[in-house]
Amino acid sequence: MKGPKKELMQKAIDVAFEGIRKLEGGPFGAVVVKDGVVVSAAHNLVTSTNDPTAHAEVVAIRKACEKLGTYNLEGCQIYCSCEPCPMCMGAIYWARIDRVYYACTREDAARIGFDDEFIYEELGKPLKSRKVKSEQLMRDDALKTLTEWNSMNSKKRY
Repeated sequence: MKGPKKELMQKAIDVAFEGIRKLEGGPFGAVVVKDGVVVSAAHNLVTSTNDPTAHAEVVAIRKACEKLGTYNLEGCQIYCSCEPCPMCMGAIYWARIDRVYYACTREDAARIGFDDEFIYEELGKPLKSRKVKSEQLMRDDALKTLTEWNSMNSKKRY
């Protein structure tokens, strides 16, 4: 494969190498691109920041949003050294990124201990059947926040 897609994926792979060589986190890198230009590049920072959400994709999305001054990354693509986990895919959807390109598969990652299959399985279960137990509290009180926000003329929808 030749061309810009290969170069952009190579950048994601290169930042993954950078992160593991700095001992900053797992072997993952991501690059957010808009109009063929790299907006942000990031590697996994989970262990160096003690932040379980600091996956390469999430860090790259945060950087891209900051640089572009928006929470909406429509028109952007993300290149990932590995297929994004469920959390990262959620962030990609929330950011409204148009397309995901990935190199390694989630099965490749599972072979070295990064196995997210249990999360995929858990998300398909009813709340009462999940490993992490959920309990609803104070719904009526919390509904007031939704009602107030929804009635505001000055709100910014996303």
